[in-house]
Amino acid sequence: MPHIIGYIGLIILVLLILGMIVSNIHVVQQSRAYVVERLGAYSATWGVGLHLKIPFIERVVKKVSLKEQVADFDPQPVITKDNVTMQIDTVIYFQITDPKLYTYGVEHPMNAIENLTATTLRNIIGDMELDQSLTSRDVINAKMRAILDEATDPWGIKVNRVELKNILPPKEIQNAMEKQMKAERERRESILQAEGQKQSQILVAEGEKQSTILRADAEKQAAILKAEAEREAAILKAEGEAEAIRKVQNAMADSIKLLNEANPNDQVVKIKALEAYEKAADGQATKIIIPSEIQGLAGLAAGFKGLLENDK
Repeated sequence: MPHIIGYIGLIILVLLILGMIVSNIHVVQQSRAYVVERLGAYSATWGVGLHLKIPFIERVVKKVSLKEQVADFDPQPVITKDNVTMQIDTVIYFQITDPKLYTYGVEHPMNAIENLTATTLRNIIGDMELDQSLTSRDVINAKMRAILDEATDPWGIKVNRVELKNILPPKEIQNAMEKQMKAERERRESILQAEGQKQSQILVAEGEKQSTILRADAEKQAAILKAEAEREAAILKAEGEAEAIRKVQNAMADSIKLLNEANPNDQVVKIKALEAYEKAADGQATKIIIPSEIQGLAGLAAGFKGLLENDK
């Protein structure tokens, strides 16, 4: 019986020792770090891997995440340079770069960062007027990031980005801004309508101008074509008259030639001359002069013509 009790006690002791050893084995995961103290003093920072802690002598003080973290702080009241109180909430993206400084640098690091963010924001907004603060988010973000990054460096924290999530002016200021924006939109709409009407009138005037130019050009072309046609008609008429005159002259020349070939006497020549004057008298002339040498022959011809009419 005593031997059995002794074996049981030994087994319990072995199990306790194994349990203690297992409980002091730590596996540090990726993107994490453990801060370890030995007898109350900083001993080491464990990185990724398997680590064995000495029982009763060492202890893990803090388990730190090395990933980038996001802190969304509640809205903070700030006063602008022109004495307008606004509510601004910020978002900070930070990363722990030194677990030892993060553990021992400041008590309650997140509270410290929140208070530092609020005071920094008040200082920056206090130097700006309302309109400038509403339109200068990038400038405010850059200034806050630089100031916070420098201030949190002794705490082992690196501030990567700072964003102003919301800027909320007082209700009356928001109403005034909405009215101003509405008036500005109406003004722009009126300008656009006036500009559209102006462009429409310009286009109509341009169209009428082009139409007048085209109409005048068409009339000019028609007048040119008409004058050209009249000129061509006059030319054709003149050519026809010239051709007629030429034919008459050729006929007269042929007649004279035939007379010359026939060797006419003086009486025949006088009769031909009389016929020529008779034709001339049928034209537009109002007065005709007959040579004296054919006047007698003309009288004789007239008398002979009268006798023939009486016989009839």
